[in-house]
Amino acid sequence: MTDSQQILLASRPSGEPTQQDFRFESTALPEPQEGEVLLGVKYLSLDPYMRGRMSAAKSYAAPVEVGDVMEGGTVAEVLSSKSDSLSEGDLVLSYSGWQSHAVEKASAVRKLDDNGLSPSTALGVLGMPGFTAYAGLLELGKPKPGETVVVAAASGPVGSAVGQIARLKGARAVGIAGGPEKCRYVKEELGFDEVVDHRDPDFEANLAAATPDGIDVYFENVGGHVWDAVFPRLNTFARVPVCGRIAHYNDTSAPEGPDKLPRFFSDVLSKSLTIRGFIQTEFVPTMFADFRRDMSAWVRSGEVKYREDVVKGLDNAPDAFIGMLKGKNFGKLVIEV
Repeated sequence: MTDSQQILLASRPSGEPTQQDFRFESTALPEPQEGEVLLGVKYLSLDPYMRGRMSAAKSYAAPVEVGDVMEGGTVAEVLSSKSDSLSEGDLVLSYSGWQSHAVEKASAVRKLDDNGLSPSTALGVLGMPGFTAYAGLLELGKPKPGETVVVAAASGPVGSAVGQIARLKGARAVGIAGGPEKCRYVKEELGFDEVVDHRDPDFEANLAAATPDGIDVYFENVGGHVWDAVFPRLNTFARVPVCGRIAHYNDTSAPEGPDKLPRFFSDVLSKSLTIRGFIQTEFVPTMFADFRRDMSAWVRSGEVKYREDVVKGLDNAPDAFIGMLKGKNFGKLVIEV
């Protein structure tokens, strides 16, 4: 028997999650059966979508049930195997969630190649966030050379990849980030053409100055006052891939103020806008192989850079997750279990 340290969903949050919404347990796991493997989790990915899984509201995926292990992607080491396809010591991508060990079917995990990079990149730039940026921008945003692409949360794992891929495709990349340090990183290290601080009192004026020819593609990660500033600057035939709305994940009621929906639809019509929500899994069958080829090459050549925010210790996952929803992380948030 192997003991697994686990973090369970203790209750469904109302508004911002708190420590009381999580519960720590130790559970004895059985030995793997035929076709199964015992995994020791090395890295756990923390991502904004997990806030939705804590809610019982209808969504594109089933919620985590109260009392179940919190959902999440992981990189894990095979500790023992009852499968011919995996051997002890292999590293795999799995969805074992917030726990130190797991027993999984070998068919449910993917063996990772040794690409000379940290295995944690399989949870970030070479994993789901990187693929989200690649598929959403290229399939829905369709940036053309010379167009202006704007992305919010530009220092994060999705936004940073969006801007860099846009530049590789000949477009002009404008990032929106929170605070001087993140803005410096986006402009100086990632090479965006411009960056705007959404915390600056002059944010709207600064965004207008950074996009003198308007916005052709806006990759939506945030919502809130960022969307309010971006929307009037969208050009005719602009495309808006909607990836996330992190500013609203903890909302408990409709926003105050006037109803903006009539104006929204009026502009969608008059400007011939394309606004399309997406979940990256829909593009896996047609684009994932190309993504692995392209992104691996771009990372190795230095054309795409990435940053990880690594927090040590599974017990720190709840605090790190709560902080992420407030924008406290800097780069792809990973727990080193």
